[in-house]
Order: sequence, then C-alpha cells, then structure tokens
Amino acid sequence: MNARHTMRITRLMGAALLLTAYGAEALQVIKIKPESGDMTPVVRRVLEGASDSEVKLVFSKGTYRFLPDQAVSKFYHITNHDDGDKKIIFYVDGLDSIEIEGNGASFVFHGQCAPFIFQNCANVTMSNLTIDWDIPFLFQGEILAANASEGWFDARPLTEGYSWSFENGHVSFPNIDGFSFEEFGHTYAFNKETKDVAHGASAMRLRPSKIEERKGGILRFYQKIQKGKEPPVGAVFGSKGHVNRYAPAVYGKASSNLAMDGVVVHHALGMGFLFERSENITVKNGGVYLSEGTDRVISSIADATHFSNCKGHILLENLRIEGMMDDGTNVHGTHVSVEKAIDSKTLRIRLEHKQQQGNVFAEAGDDVWFIHQPSTRRAAVNKVVSVKKIDATFTDLTFKNDLPTATAPGDVLENKSWNPTVTVRGCSIGKHRARNLVFKTPLKTVVENNRFISSDLASILFRGETSSWFESGAVEDVLIQNNHFTLCNHGGAEQAVLYITPRHGKNFNQDEPYDKNIRFINNTIETFDNRIIWADRADGLVIKGNTIRQTKDYEPLHPNAPVFEFTNCRNVELVGNTIEGSYPEMIRADRTSRATMTVKDNTGL
Repeated sequence: MNARHTMRITRLMGAALLLTAYGAEALQVIKIKPESGDMTPVVRRVLEGASDSEVKLVFSKGTYRFLPDQAVSKFYHITNHDDGDKKIIFYVDGLDSIEIEGNGASFVFHGQCAPFIFQNCANVTMSNLTIDWDIPFLFQGEILAANASEGWFDARPLTEGYSWSFENGHVSFPNIDGFSFEEFGHTYAFNKETKDVAHGASAMRLRPSKIEERKGGILRFYQKIQKGKEPPVGAVFGSKGHVNRYAPAVYGKASSNLAMDGVVVHHALGMGFLFERSENITVKNGGVYLSEGTDRVISSIADATHFSNCKGHILLENLRIEGMMDDGTNVHGTHVSVEKAIDSKTLRIRLEHKQQQGNVFAEAGDDVWFIHQPSTRRAAVNKVVSVKKIDATFTDLTFKNDLPTATAPGDVLENKSWNPTVTVRGCSIGKHRARNLVFKTPLKTVVENNRFISSDLASILFRGETSSWFESGAVEDVLIQNNHFTLCNHGGAEQAVLYITPRHGKNFNQDEPYDKNIRFINNTIETFDNRIIWADRADGLVIKGNTIRQTKDYEPLHPNAPVFEFTNCRNVELVGNTIEGSYPEMIRADRTSRATMTVKDNTGL
C-alpha cells in the first residue's frame, strides 16, 4: 500500500466518532469520502481495524471504485452459486451490529469480486447506495438476420462498455484480469426498446459450430435453430456465460436482523441479494434493475433475491426488480436424501445438488421432518442432538429419539425449524427470464398489491422438489391478493400465470396432494395467452373474485390451452371471477379434481 493510502486511512480512523448509550457497547462511526483510485484497501483496513463490535460506515455521496486485487480472499460454498475462492470487498464477520449508510453513493466494482459478505452478524443494515460493475460480464448483440433452414443468425455485437474479442473463429468475454467464459451459456433475446424478453423467444443454449466475421463488424453464428424459434430481427440477444454464478452482490449467511433499505443492484456476478440460514430479513425501497440510459439488457446474472434455509420473517416491499436472468425471488429450504443408517439414532445424509455442497442442513436443536418414500407428505419429527460433517456432500445427524422404522435410503429430510413467513408487497417485478416469484415454505406467505409485468415463464411458481435442485418444500398457507398481472409467460415455454407443479423423484407418489391452502383472490390479469392457472396436486386452491382480460398485445403462443387446468387436485373453488375474452377452452380437469371442485357465480366462464 502506498503512503498516500496509509495517510488517508489514518485520517479516516482518526475521524471516527464514538457514541455510547447506557449499558451498551460503543458504536464506532467511521466516515468515508470518495477518492480517485481503488477504495478496496481503504474499506478493508477500516473493517479490520474496527475496535468495537458495533460499527457504522458512513459514505459521502459520490462514486467509489473497487478492484479485487487487495480484497479479502476466502474459499466459499455459496448456495446456488459456484464454489471457490472469492475476492470479498466488504467482508464482515462476527459483529453485533454493522451499518453501512450510503447517502446516495455509487459503488462500482471491477472484475471477479463479491461486493458484500455478512457472516455471523447479529444486526446488519445497508441503506441508500447502488451497486454496479464498470464492465459487465455479458456479451450482447443486435440481431440483423436469421435463417432457420440454413442454421445461422447474424448479429452486430455491442462494443462500447463491453469487453470481448474474436480470434480464430471464437468469441471470448469478458476478458477481464485474465478471466473469460469458455461458452456463451444461456442466451435470450430482448426487445431493444422495452428491454423485455422478446415474445416467443425461448431460451437458447448458444453453442455455435462456428462463427464467421463479416463486413461492418457483423458476426454470423452457425447453430441449429428450430423453425419458428429464430431470434427476432431487431432484438438484442444477451449471453451470460457458462459456469457464471461467481457470487451475489449482497450475501448474508448465518446472520440475523438484516435490513436493506434503498439498496439498488444494477449488475451482479450471480444473484442480487442472497440470504442463507439467516433470520428476519427486509429488502425494501430499492431493487435489482438496469441503470438509467444503459444499453444493457441483463442486470443480475441469476435471481434478483433468494432466500435459502432462512427463518423469522422475510419482507420484500416497494422494490423494482427487472432484467435478471432468473427469478425475482425464490424462498425455499433444502431436501437432503438419506444415504444410510449408522445406528438406531444416526443417519448419514447427502446434499444432492452440486450448488448445495458444503451447505448447513441442520444444527443441534433443529427439528427435522422425515419424508418416507413413496409418500411426499411430511411425517415424523425428530430433534437433532449432534452433527458430524464428513465432507461437503455427506453429514451424520444424531437424533434425540430412535429413527422411524420406515426410514430407508432414498427418503428425504426437511428442516422444520428453518422456514420463514414471507410478505411481498408493493413491488414491481418483470422484464426478465424465469419466474416473478417462487415459494417453497410451509409458513404464512402473503403476496399483495404488486405489479407483475411479464416474465418468460410463470409469474408465480410453486414447485417443491425431491429431485433436481432438491429445494423444499410444500406450501400450506398462501394468500395472493390485489395484484396486477400483465403480459405474463411470453417467452415461449408453456407455463401459466399461477403454476403449481411439484417435481418429485421417480420413487415418490406422483398423484398425492402436495401444496395446500393457496388463495388467489381479487387479482387482475391482463395477458394475451390462454393459460392463467395450471395446478397439479393442489389441495384447497381458492380462485375467487379475479378479473381476467384477454389482450391483443401479442398472438397467443399456446392457442389451444385452457384458461384453468387441474390435475390430481382436491377442493378447488372457482367462485365469483370475471373472464373477458374468447377462449377455446375454459376448464380442463381430470376426474379426481372434478370430484371436489366448486364452480359458481362466475361471469364469462
């Protein structure tokens, strides 16, 4: 570190104000102003030199630039991300209280880095700042022509503000500090003007057999294209690379009372906000979206917000969420599979998905549900008394009582103690890949007074899993009311505005009721396609007082699909809804669903 940086840090530390309350430890307040050059060593020295367990960093308004060179380096298993060494700019571990007051500051990061990691903290507050990258980890280009029969499309790549190269018929990006993606990865077409996912533009895994450079800076990509699925001429396609979830912009782990107020993420090398095994979380008055005037079409590489194995209450309020390459939020636990019994009270469990390796499934004192094949229902509960980690995949759990006699390899466990209640209120979510909201918690969930403005897949998804991602579990108390849905599910894949679709392993019952007590009430849905609600294995689904209007914004992608479809459902109520439009089929239901279905007092049904 040079002398100027050392002097600057000394001045900052010397300017700290100590405020003491009766019976409380000192709160160390450190004021920081923007300066040219890399601010990473300043922040690192301030945090490492903090003398109290309660620290407040106050940033003056301005632009702060952060490089990874002098960041804290630590190996991390971050759920739903790629494992590995992370360069951490703000590394905060074990504080009783940490406050970061931005005052409208702009934090601009460079290269592979994790901006904020809060671990083992009792209180975390961030306010009024934006997070962005100087050069995004993206490749974008405008579609000029496409030919499905010959298997190619032409595009003019964007150059200003991006970093990529073309050599020997191969494109590499972002070429930052020696890092480049080897593949384009998931690629989507976006409307150039609205930056919405292009109508009918299904996801494309871009792996061209060859790339040709043509006149005027145009590249021709040779790849098999399904007829009718050509990337639209005039659209902008965006690629996010392969093996691309380096780290979230804000990551809270094993912490409590986390409050993000007025924090905006314009870009992230993974998710925007991720919280893992943490308690009581608020994200409000900010969001994840593109900066004003940018030509980028992708904000965060993955989910805007994500909550894994959390408890307490989660509040998402007054957020703008747009442009991400995955869900607006996903709230879930984790199913682990039973590997074998060690003794009468001890099980060896397996974390199944590669991006769950190293995660903490349970700790001593947690209650755990046993789910025995072939049933998908939560059964016996047992308390964990000790945990022995074998490696990143396997852990031995010892329980207070003997294991249930039905326990067998391939069964799954779910942590009962670590599930949150959830409120999503006053948010605007749309213009992105995947779903607006995904829920997998059995506790009370309320979604109200939001605006959902298009997504390429379902708007609200319920999908507990005992396969694939192994994200738990069944919901039991959900109220979705007074929301406005527009232009939903227009990326090409056949889903629905509200989509209930468990995904279980082959040895589990595929007909048994799973999600329960979902109430979809007094919502307004204005969209061009047919599918509004599609439910599989739901029990106690109430659809009441909603207004559904068919629009002419786009041609239907699935013109023969029904408005409502129910499979293996019980106790469905369709009451007092108004449907405006011309649909070929209103209700499609199998015998099981029809047996307990109530349909009355609807208009236009």
